Amino acid sequence: MKLRRREFIRRTALGVGATILSHPLVRAATTAPKFFDPFESVLLGKTKLNPTRFCLGTGMRGGKRESNQTRLGKEKFEALIRESFDRGVRLFDLADLYGTHPYVIPALKGIQRDRFQVVTKIWFREGGLPERERPDADVCVERFLRELKTDYIDLVLLHCVTSANWPQELRKQMDLLSKLKEKGTIRSLGVSCHSLEALEAAASEPWVESVHARINPYGMSMDGAPEKVVPVLQKIHAAGKGVVGMKIIGEGRLRNDEEKRSASVKYALGLGCVDVLNVGCESVSEIDDLAKRVKEVERKTA
Repeated sequence: MKLRRREFIRRTALGVGATILSHPLVRAATTAPKFFDPFESVLLGKTKLNPTRFCLGTGMRGGKRESNQTRLGKEKFEALIRESFDRGVRLFDLADLYGTHPYVIPALKGIQRDRFQVVTKIWFREGGLPERERPDADVCVERFLRELKTDYIDLVLLHCVTSANWPQELRKQMDLLSKLKEKGTIRSLGVSCHSLEALEAAASEPWVESVHARINPYGMSMDGAPEKVVPVLQKIHAAGKGVVGMKIIGEGRLRNDEEKRSASVKYALGLGCVDVLNVGCESVSEIDDLAKRVKEVERKTA
C-alpha cells in the first residue's frame, strides 16, 4: 500500500529524530544529571588531575602544624578521612602548616594510591611553623614525601601568597618545584592566595596551574568583596587554570546557619568558574551536610 504523504513525513521525521538523539554528544547532553554531584570527577583546569568536586580540607584553625582536624586525635581524624573516602571524596587538602601529612596514608591503608589525590602547601612566610628556618622548596618536598609515605604529590602550592610581586619574589622556589614536576615527583603546581593583588598576579602567571581562592557570597575571610573577587576568578578559569574554592562555609561561621550554608554552596557552584569546593569538615555529619547541599543545587543549562 502506498503511504499517505502526511504519514510518510511523520515516519521520516521520527527516523531522523531517533538518529539525532542517538548521537553520543546529544545523548550525553540529554542524560546529564540535573543537579550537582559532590563526588563526581571534575577537570581541574589544564592539569591532568580529575579530583572530586568536594575536597576534604584539613586546616581549620591551622597553624604550628596543628588544626582542628589533628586536635581530634589520630583515631578520630583518620576515621574521618576514611569515612569521607568511603562516601566518595577523592581529594584531600593538606599543608605543612596544618601538620596533617602523617594521617592520610594510614587512614587509607589498602587503597591504591592512584585512587585518591593529595594537595599540600609549602609555608615560606615568617611565623606559622615551630621553627624559624625556611628551607628551599625541594628540601621541603623531600620531607613531605617521607611524611606522606608516597612517591609523588598530586598538587603542591605556595601557601598564603599575598604580595602582588610574588611571582618575582618566589621565582627560585617556583623553578625548584618545576624541576620536581619534570621528574614526576609533583604532578601539578599552584598557589593559595590571600590577597586580591596576589590573586590577580596568579591569573597572568604561566607557572600557575591551579589556584586556591577564598569565595562565598558574604565576603567572609575573603580577599575582597565578592564583586571584586569573582571577575578575577573568571579570568583565572578562562586562562585554563584550576580554581579550588575555600571558605565556602565562611571559615566555619556559617556552621549553624542552614539557609546561608545552602546559599553559599549554590553561589559557588553557580559561578561556573569554581571547580572544587574545599571544606574543612570536622565530622562525618558535616561531610554529609555539605554533600546534601551540593546535591540540591540545580545545574545551569545552556
